[in-house]
Amino acid sequence: MFKKIVCVLIFMCIFLCGCATPKSKNDFKMIKKRGRIIVGVRSDTKPFGYRDINGNLQGFDIDLARAIAKHIFADMGAVEFVPVTAANRISMLTSGKVDILIATVSVTDQRRMLVDFSKPYYMAGQAILVKNNRNVATIRQLNGKRVIIVYGSTGEESVRLNAPEAIVRGYKDYGLAYKALKKGDADAMIADDTILYNLALDDRSVKILKKRFSKEPYAVAFRKGDESTQLKDAVNFTIDLMEHSGHLRKLQKKWGIWK
Repeated sequence: MFKKIVCVLIFMCIFLCGCATPKSKNDFKMIKKRGRIIVGVRSDTKPFGYRDINGNLQGFDIDLARAIAKHIFADMGAVEFVPVTAANRISMLTSGKVDILIATVSVTDQRRMLVDFSKPYYMAGQAILVKNNRNVATIRQLNGKRVIIVYGSTGEESVRLNAPEAIVRGYKDYGLAYKALKKGDADAMIADDTILYNLALDDRSVKILKKRFSKEPYAVAFRKGDESTQLKDAVNFTIDLMEHSGHLRKLQKKWGIWK
């Protein structure tokens, strides 16, 4: 009798433990079942992600997201865009509000601790934007001066490292940051060169300093862990295919970011 009771208890423990073990997640299968991929994108970083005069999202990152949707679903329209900011994009991903980020996310060691990345799809570099009447030629000369950064970007880290005595002023998006520089609220603005080029494209009152003091590889970001492996493989395959076919270069030329 005692042996029977022990056997029953062992069986129940095995059964209950088996029931309590959660099935491993697979983001790719979940997305396929849903029928669309939800992508976090920027709406203030022309030419990567911005709203046109009709309010529609456009840009290089938008086109890349559509190419990924076409590879997964054979339908470039099977994508839902969710605008994110530099400050909230990582939390939007890790909380499950978006499936992936294609949002000018630079690959850094700090971010690798929080998310996984695809292979880079573009290499940007940080630059400094100043008004023409400001006597600034290098980042070291920003010590003691007011410098604009966008919250959540890598700009603040660069300023702290290269000009530790600079007075850093943060803004939530690049449009507000640029307006503040134009108003004279700061002496310089630091951001990725491609973003600065398009902010200052037709504005002769400002200039971009020649030197680049960082490399900023942009990549697609995923939730960290095995759940993203199959999805990451699909995205990397798409980027590889676009590189070999020349389509990635065509998109870069289309949006004026080909170097």
